[in-house]
Amino acid sequence: MREQGGRQLNVSGVLRHLGVSRSGYNTWKNRIPSNREQRKNKIKDKICDIYDESHQNYGAPKIAKKLKEEGETISEKTVGNYMREMGLKAQWIKPYTITTIDSDFST
Repeated sequence: MREQGGRQLNVSGVLRHLGVSRSGYNTWKNRIPSNREQRKNKIKDKICDIYDESHQNYGAPKIAKKLKEEGETISEKTVGNYMREMGLKAQWIKPYTITTIDSDFST
């Protein structure tokens, strides 16, 4: 591990500073992901694919609708939370507003 300043950190020192045992760290590092975590990662991949297909325009409601069409059981709120975790945000296009004044000032 290398710190930004160029100083090299050793794992033992970091674990001691955090108060974590080496065996606990190794157990955590080698842990097999749970079914829930695997499903979450699979859905996150699908959300990214749909988001990119829409040219980053779709938000949680449309993505949730697409996922439901594909057979996934998921709520709009969950899709929104996953998008927030991944840093995805739908583009909001400001509605066009007329700002010029008619050149005929007689009315």
